[in-house]
Amino acid sequence: MYHHYIARQAILNRKSQTIGYELLFRDSKNNAFPEVDPDLASSKLIVENYLQGDINALTLQKPAFINFTPKCLINKYPLLFDRKNIIIELVGHNKFSDNLLKIVKFYSKKGYKIALTGYDTDSQWDALFPFIKLIKIDIEKINPKRLKSLELKIKDYDIKLVAEKVETRFQLQSLAEIGFDLFQGFFYHKPEIIEGKKLAPNKVQMLKLISESVKDQINFDVISEIISQDVNLTYGLLKLVNNVMTSTRVEIVSIKQAATYLGEEKLKEYVSILALSQLSSNETDEAAKQALITARLMQQLSKEPVFEGIDDYAFITGLLSAIEAILNMPMEDVVETVAVAAPIKSALVDHDGILGELLVFCTGYITGKNGGTKQKISHFKLDPKSVQQAFVDASRWCYDVTHALAS
Repeated sequence: MYHHYIARQAILNRKSQTIGYELLFRDSKNNAFPEVDPDLASSKLIVENYLQGDINALTLQKPAFINFTPKCLINKYPLLFDRKNIIIELVGHNKFSDNLLKIVKFYSKKGYKIALTGYDTDSQWDALFPFIKLIKIDIEKINPKRLKSLELKIKDYDIKLVAEKVETRFQLQSLAEIGFDLFQGFFYHKPEIIEGKKLAPNKVQMLKLISESVKDQINFDVISEIISQDVNLTYGLLKLVNNVMTSTRVEIVSIKQAATYLGEEKLKEYVSILALSQLSSNETDEAAKQALITARLMQQLSKEPVFEGIDDYAFITGLLSAIEAILNMPMEDVVETVAVAAPIKSALVDHDGILGELLVFCTGYITGKNGGTKQKISHFKLDPKSVQQAFVDASRWCYDVTHALAS
């Protein structure tokens, strides 16, 4: 019996803005594509996350890149989706055929955007160019410098080049110079450590705010003073309280009123979220969103019996999980600055303890990399469907929070 889950990986533009997510079927201890029929995998992805779930929540209202094999395309599975919500990724095609061209034309005329994957520079694929919108290049298999001829071929078409398996910011910059438009990989999770770099004063203030929010007992006077010194912080907190916390709008007019209305636990959460949002930039926006989802997912799963005793730490641990990428600082230095509790520090720096295990599991589950496996689900005695629903709920909550901050 297979236990399954869905991971996701962001696709970003040259400004490091997320333009969509590829949804990935996962079912192995290495978080790799499982040894199951790819048609079955695509079908499961569709049924369990669209027909039975909320695919827009998983992708934060951005387009979902979904793999469709020729069989899935023939069975017209993409027609289950609104064409505005998905990108059809062609997979499982080893060579060009008239039948593949016919299929691609069909979905193109229906208004669906199509991405050609597994491109190998062979001219046989040229016939598809008038009907596709993206070409995905695995930069581990094809040297991008070999693509000069491709640029000439597609210059008259509205086709964007997507670089897969981008691991570093340097790679992204180099690929952009070559002509790539979009990028996919783990590069935004790998911070470029800049030794001796000093933080700007406003970032120091944000770290102070996070530091206050993780204390056992919140010091309202200190938090009020920090927030009141920045009109954006004040406005941001009031927006969060009004737009996210209530179904009926409550007119919050002061930090003190917000604290009273929210209660200490929620105030801690929202103050830390607000500080994280102020620390992040366009280049680190995806890392910040993942941190929000990780925090919420950890918070929900920490209520399970196996994680008893760490529920007070789960949310802030998840929220801080991407802080080194956002600040370009080693995690060891960050946690010293924020002065978090010992269990949080151990989880963030060394992934130690049950809190560290939960962090590894949640980040792996979300991204499909390291930790979110069926073995872990079994080890923790978790219900796969409950975990999947918690992920969907966390994604939806992240969208609500970020939308509230942006509105």
